Amino acid sequence: MQALKDRIRAEGRNLGNGILKIDSLLNHQLYPELMLEMGRELARRFANVPVDRILTVEISGIAPAVMTGLALGVPVVYARKVKPITMSGPVFLETAPSHTKGGEVNLLVSAEFLPPGQQVLIVDDFLASGQTLMALARMVRSAESNVAGVGVVVEKSFEGGRKLLQERGFAHVQIEALATIVNMDDGQIIFAED
Repeated sequence: MQALKDRIRAEGRNLGNGILKIDSLLNHQLYPELMLEMGRELARRFANVPVDRILTVEISGIAPAVMTGLALGVPVVYARKVKPITMSGPVFLETAPSHTKGGEVNLLVSAEFLPPGQQVLIVDDFLASGQTLMALARMVRSAESNVAGVGVVVEKSFEGGRKLLQERGFAHVQIEALATIVNMDDGQIIFAED
């Protein structure tokens, strides 16, 4: 998606160690029109896939997931990282390593919002190592539902996340990235199409 790549080129910063800082357009500040365009593009790419709901992670996954849900006309569920006192009853709990936080994070979803028999589209901000998306996929399976697809804003293909998903039983699942970065060596940000 050209508008997204242009923004990343203009505002993104390579912090080294594979960390891409895009706080000005996704992780801290949002451009609503760009976010709406991203949601419409993800919805277009999954138009032929049955989707009952979208699953994402707080906080950076919420905006692209909501815009995709708006375009597809389906509800959006997000995994919480801390269990609020209002969350009662059965809960799906998974853990995933956080590259930017430097440790494991909990991901919790109340079972009432992830019922069985659903076609669940996972939408998140990044596909890097694939660990967070695998945790969400395990949740979907635990809920006796099906992963209908995976859509991300940015894929860092050099971290091998797509390969991990495919090797762990999701080779048949459609995976879409709006921007794919193939190299971040020496302070660069190189996209697949460059």
